[in-house]
Amino acid sequence: MTEMNNWRNGAAGRKFIASFSGGKDSVLALYKAMKVGEPLGLIVMLEEEGKRSRSHGMPPELIHAQAESIGLPAFTAAASWADYEAVFIDLLEQAKQQGAEVLVTGDLDMPATGCWQDGITQRVGLKLGMPLWEMDHREAVDEFIHLGFVTVVVTVNLSLGMTEDDLGRTLTHEYVKELEARGIDPCGEGGEFHTTVIDGPIFKHPIPVRKCEILRHENYAFLPLELDDI
Repeated sequence: MTEMNNWRNGAAGRKFIASFSGGKDSVLALYKAMKVGEPLGLIVMLEEEGKRSRSHGMPPELIHAQAESIGLPAFTAAASWADYEAVFIDLLEQAKQQGAEVLVTGDLDMPATGCWQDGITQRVGLKLGMPLWEMDHREAVDEFIHLGFVTVVVTVNLSLGMTEDDLGRTLTHEYVKELEARGIDPCGEGGEFHTTVIDGPIFKHPIPVRKCEILRHENYAFLPLELDDI
């Protein structure tokens, strides 16, 4: 039987591992979970070659810089889509052996029954924590900005109302209003955009980044960020 009624508070009083993309939703969920539970580390899945993160295309150096600034170890592994689930479960098993009781994710709109996250945590013997579950999208992004987090748009879907001019922009209350006026979900939950967080209340210091040349693939445009060694 699912414990969906406890998903929002799943990390309360427990040790947890957090699924981490480096974007705004996973960071806000981590922030909320850290307020009530004990973090043990971050799980970050990489593409097959291990050169970019699976979710947001971030280089491992930038991911580890985020983790270091937050003060948590990063559990990383490369996987294809074919073996993604098996590799993710292996990372969960490793975290469980180190004391993790809960997997925290930044999902907002997971179905109450039959969601992938619920299935794999049950298989491993962990509880599920989704601090943002069923949260209003505008409320979530407004809270994120109000808390002082700084995040940059790094991926846009050009077929869903986003443009290359959106790349590199920082989420602000004004920009969120603009996105909504353009018919775009303020959290990008329709796949409109992805972000990378570079500062905020759980970071000991900002992440210095440099913006690289924009890349394009089919309906998507990407702004690669690299760690700046200044």
